[in-house]
Amino acid sequence: MGNFAAFETKMIAAGMGDAAIRAFRRNYEALLRNESGLIPEEAISPAAGLASFEEVASAGAADAALLSQAVVIKLNGGLGTGMGLQGPKSLLSVRDGVNFLDLMVRQILDLRKSSGANVRLLLMNSFSTSEDTLSYLEKYRAQGLADASEVELMQNQIPKIDAATFLPVEWPADPDLEWCPPGHGDLYPALVGSGWLDRLLAEGVKYAFVSNSDNLGAILDPAILGHFARSGAPFLMEVTRRTAADRKGGHLAVRKVDGRLLLREVAQCPEEDMEAFQDIDRHRYFNTNSLWLRLDLLKEQLAADSGVLPLPMIRNNKTVDPRDKKSTPVVQLESAMGAAIECFEGAAAIDVPRSRFAPVKTTGDLLALRSDAYEVLEDGQVRLAASRNGVPPVISLSDEYKLVDQIEALGAPGLMGCDSLKISGPVRLAPGVIIEGNVEFKNTGAEAKTVAPGVYRDRIVSL
Repeated sequence: MGNFAAFETKMIAAGMGDAAIRAFRRNYEALLRNESGLIPEEAISPAAGLASFEEVASAGAADAALLSQAVVIKLNGGLGTGMGLQGPKSLLSVRDGVNFLDLMVRQILDLRKSSGANVRLLLMNSFSTSEDTLSYLEKYRAQGLADASEVELMQNQIPKIDAATFLPVEWPADPDLEWCPPGHGDLYPALVGSGWLDRLLAEGVKYAFVSNSDNLGAILDPAILGHFARSGAPFLMEVTRRTAADRKGGHLAVRKVDGRLLLREVAQCPEEDMEAFQDIDRHRYFNTNSLWLRLDLLKEQLAADSGVLPLPMIRNNKTVDPRDKKSTPVVQLESAMGAAIECFEGAAAIDVPRSRFAPVKTTGDLLALRSDAYEVLEDGQVRLAASRNGVPPVISLSDEYKLVDQIEALGAPGLMGCDSLKISGPVRLAPGVIIEGNVEFKNTGAEAKTVAPGVYRDRIVSL
């Protein structure tokens, strides 16, 4: 079963390079071997004794010379289709016409201004986001942030696999649907295949800070850069404490056989170990997907691994047309960039405050972000109001509010003192609504009801 030559021919014809093809081959062969990738509890120990952000911050920040050796890489391949957007998620407005991309650029320009160092910015775009992103960046041409040759790292694409034949799926009705993104583990083949890894090293860039474009808490912190440089580690992962809401998310652990750090996702946990997996006091840390890489040591490790980091393969079973559940069943293969922590001898992790992990995954996250619970600073930083002590409000919205334009009726309520807000049914929030503690608004009818201005504290309001 299966024939890799057919995939190789298809990828070469589409312009995919050798690094992308070799990475896909490795995952495809793991698929044919039916690898489970399971990590039993008995094979790992909880991660402990990590450096903390507070300790690192007191040790001093990187100077201009170090910052000039740094590049910020933002994963910018995602479309905001799940939130009703037509284009890149990074073009989603936070407030006052300022979007995620504007904030990224502001952060880079502020670092350049404050340090005098030419901190680099690279956007890992996909075929879906490249054109719109570069078009938007025209407004920053004077700052040297508009040309693809200076700011774009292109994500690869890989063929979807016919689940019945394990050959490349064919879908003549829309050949674009025969391809899928390879997950953010593609960072490593993309850096190599694009020539960017060699170019950055040739230009004296040694340190990379990598994060998701929708994590507005992830900014290049000079103190962490200084710590990373002093440590000599090849790889540093930012982790933060798991809460009850993170029980089903992956966690950091130590592999007993060789003492290396690794990530264990829920799909890699045997059923009988699920209780331990979800024990947030035992396994205390999760990956924020903010990583620090030593590019010279990455190049060395890639050479040692025959050009492909041995990342665990992630199998997704889908249909070739995601909108048509009756279309041909396919297998999509992915890998995660954080999983590379187990590939490096001496890889480390740092315990950072939750403020460095502020992803915008839902319209509830966006509603909170647009409220007074957050501050958007001129230097591009987004942070929780100090009075919240690092704890964001928990927002739960019913299906009527899945799309960005559907939350416009909710306006920007006062959430400074909000612990949780739940809204179900068609509701409008009048200007001047302030939420404190735990509040729920319910409307079981079909007609929208308006919540009058005022302070609502620890109550359920049926409209």
